Amino acid sequence: MNLKVIAFDADDTLWVNEPYFQNTEKKFCSLLEDFLPKHDISKELFKVEVDNLALYGYGIKGYILSMIEAAITISDKKIGIDTIDIILQYGREMLNEPIELLDGVEHVLSTLKNNFRLVVATKGDLLDQERKLKKSGLSHYFHHIEIMSDKKEDDYIKLIKHLDIKPEEFMMVGNSLKSDVMPVLNIGGHAIHVPFHTTWAHEHVETSLTHQNFKQADKLTDILPSILE
Repeated sequence: MNLKVIAFDADDTLWVNEPYFQNTEKKFCSLLEDFLPKHDISKELFKVEVDNLALYGYGIKGYILSMIEAAITISDKKIGIDTIDIILQYGREMLNEPIELLDGVEHVLSTLKNNFRLVVATKGDLLDQERKLKKSGLSHYFHHIEIMSDKKEDDYIKLIKHLDIKPEEFMMVGNSLKSDVMPVLNIGGHAIHVPFHTTWAHEHVETSLTHQNFKQADKLTDILPSILE
């Protein structure tokens, strides 16, 4: 490999994220269980979330709006202002969650920093992701921060052009095969998948991936031998 840039996903790669969404979903389902069974509430919320991605993008703010919309639909417009206020409070709590770094993050970044340009390439709301990065204390490791509206092939091509490198000089490290790995491999880059113990259903793909530029790691520190060998 002739790598120049290593990009890291943020949520559930550098720090914990998805469990906060899952905990909020449980509270949301309990809040509305007088209208539907919890399983059906969860399915309706997921449907609304996915339908709204093109409008709101990824992140907590879009999730709050989707919860309110789903609550209105599930209750057949019977919920009151008090319930909406509770949902808004769920969102405020999510936005104020502490940043919990995953094991080995600083060791990995400090080890790679002197040999490669390090980049954050993550989806989500701009203000929220900037807030999390600042609270994480990791900003000084990164040459560039890219908050992406989506992570498809064209999005990565745009990023690589901005970084003024070739696709084969770029590596993406992340927890999602769908967003962090497959698009990068398709444009000629390198990718390492570091799975997180829980992943949003929208990011699930059923595939057995074999590619010369692809590696799998059980945890973030396991990527170092693959890169430095």
